[in-house]
Amino acid sequence: MSSADPSSQAGPNGQSVRVNVEKHGEGTVLAVSGDIDMVTAPEFEKQVLAVVRERPGTLVVDLGGVDFLGSAGLTALVAAHQEAGDHTELKVVAASSATARPLQLTGLDQEIPVFATRDEALGG
Repeated sequence: MSSADPSSQAGPNGQSVRVNVEKHGEGTVLAVSGDIDMVTAPEFEKQVLAVVRERPGTLVVDLGGVDFLGSAGLTALVAAHQEAGDHTELKVVAASSATARPLQLTGLDQEIPVFATRDEALGG
């Protein structure tokens, strides 16, 4: 496993999102923490789309450290899912109510596979 430098984006009220890119064999994991709201979602989307465009076989977006997932964050996941197309299998790790519930309420969990743990998402 290799890891890239994390990047973060802070909003005016101190809220931020942090994204760490980790390679796992043929797959990539984006370990995300913080809040994904209308202030931080553009940076989150930029990071996710950059990795999708590298065409990993599997991309796991691990929202385990996310405290808030707003509509802008959901939109970023939809953009990533569309960009992934047939070349990248996009998966999401969302176990907390802060992340799993928005995915369920919008039906995104029917379009993007959602897992409780990173190991499950990676197939291990």
